[in-house]
Amino acid sequence: MSKITVSKEEVLQYHAQFPAGKIGTYVTKPLSTPRDVITAYTPGMGAVCEEIAASSERVYQYTGKSNLVGVISNGTAVLGYGDIGPLAAKPVMEAKAMILKRFAGVDAFDIEIDATTPEEVISVIKAIAPTFGALNLEDIKAPECFQIEQALIKQLDIPVMHDDQHATAIVTSAALLNALLIVNKDIAQVQIVFSGAGAGATATAKLLIDLGVNPAHIIMCDRKGVIRKDRKELDLLKAPFATDRSVHTLHDAVVGADVFIGLSSGNVLMPESVTKMANNPIVFGLANPLPEISYQAVMDVRGNDVIFATGRGDYPNQVNNLIAFPYIFRGALDVRASAINGAMQRAAVQAIQALAQEEVPILVRKYYGGTMGFGKEYLLPKPMDPRLLDTVSIAVAQAAIASGVAKKPIHNWDAYRLELLQRVGH
Repeated sequence: MSKITVSKEEVLQYHAQFPAGKIGTYVTKPLSTPRDVITAYTPGMGAVCEEIAASSERVYQYTGKSNLVGVISNGTAVLGYGDIGPLAAKPVMEAKAMILKRFAGVDAFDIEIDATTPEEVISVIKAIAPTFGALNLEDIKAPECFQIEQALIKQLDIPVMHDDQHATAIVTSAALLNALLIVNKDIAQVQIVFSGAGAGATATAKLLIDLGVNPAHIIMCDRKGVIRKDRKELDLLKAPFATDRSVHTLHDAVVGADVFIGLSSGNVLMPESVTKMANNPIVFGLANPLPEISYQAVMDVRGNDVIFATGRGDYPNQVNNLIAFPYIFRGALDVRASAINGAMQRAAVQAIQALAQEEVPILVRKYYGGTMGFGKEYLLPKPMDPRLLDTVSIAVAQAAIASGVAKKPIHNWDAYRLELLQRVGH
């Protein structure tokens, strides 16, 4: 695979070209004649207002709510930068909105809010929620993000997903399931060590348990070391992952481990620690921009049997939530789901995992260069793979219907598949 690089100057020039930023709006109905004006605006719009006032469900028929996602952040946990505030988070949120539109045909507005306490954030988001068909929470720091997401899920009747938690967990889990398949290890038997105990790590651990990992086989580490049951002031989020094993540091924990999953910060895992892992180790250094251990360092000490993944696009096996969240929202919106539940998340994992095992289309090979196919350096589909749209969206929509959260079931899946492709111009 060809290595793709871009300079800081090129990035800044890309964003500054007219019009500045990455998203805008466009008109979806004719507005070229006096008749169009009175139909779209006054007095014509009054008839639509009356219809919606009589039955709120008609808002999905007559407005853009059914295809509109709010991408919302307060900028307190921007990937790789931390608490940089809502203004500096805006380029990231614009990118999320851009990706939703480009890859899944989902309209999205980015909304950056100047609020930090959970109560403030919940109040602001709840107040603006009627605008949207779904909400994508982004880059809100832990532990507040858990409280915020759970409160909004309970109080709103539209899908709410904190992407840093769930899309990260979905893509990481799909990659791990394929890696275990390649090294012929049983998910119920593998020993897993996490570096990081924030939103992404805890959500990933919970999803892996749902998929068959033995909770007793997980060791989770934070900045203080191994999360142990004898730790004082153990919070409610970390307590379920506390261990009483005789290990205290990350480097103790990885001895004999089958899997390392890093969702923390760069350069925290030493090469000599990797040498002490089990045969055919799986190492996911997912911190960005610097992984927990560099690609070269891992290859130098375990290049003969390791499977390695990062969150970066310039090495094999990029674990990128881009291959999940656009299609999760697409499927959820199209069946008018009231939530994005565990069944829908598991369906997304299985769809992504299975797609990686199929032959890679010529178009995708052209995008990325070189040869690629399911194996140690190809655990996941590439972000530009057009098959993700119908494969993952349909899996999520079907799971929503089967689990009882869909308000608008789909009956003709062939027609729906065609509609999906037409949305993005395939």
